[in-house]
Amino acid sequence: MILSSFHIPLTRRTVVDEEKLLDLLDFIRMSLPQAFAEAASIIQQKEEILLEAEEYGQRIVDAAQAKRTQILDENDIIRQAEREAEQIHRKVQQECDAMMQETLQEIDLQRRQCQQELEDMRQRAVTEAQQIERGADEYADSVLEHIEEDLNEMMRIIRNGRQQLNPNNSSGKKK
Repeated sequence: MILSSFHIPLTRRTVVDEEKLLDLLDFIRMSLPQAFAEAASIIQQKEEILLEAEEYGQRIVDAAQAKRTQILDENDIIRQAEREAEQIHRKVQQECDAMMQETLQEIDLQRRQCQQELEDMRQRAVTEAQQIERGADEYADSVLEHIEEDLNEMMRIIRNGRQQLNPNNSSGKKK
């Protein structure tokens, strides 16, 4: 948009269409919810994974308890089953904890990236707006300076013309 806009001669300034700039900023603002939706999707996936892991762990515990019930009469086998169930439970718990930690880290990373992108976009927009404002001020000052020079030249021409019309009045002022 900047490259295709009108360039002010003899300056490094470009006149940018305010409406187009605002539309572009609106588009950027409208794109942000998609990033937040992706983060929410990741959180949803994390919850589903945790739920599946808990269900998987519960099935393992239930299976271990069923096995224990079948062999109640044999103490050694019962103790072995309890140890296995506890090991499986610990393993599942560790896997769940690891998955949860990994998911939380990923979510935090996505959140920080989204915040950084948002801050970068905001900073770029502010910088561009300031540059545009400075350019507009410089352009306005340049135009006013040219008008002032033209008016001074016209005043000189008018004074000279009046002096030629009234050679007796050397001051060039009205009576």
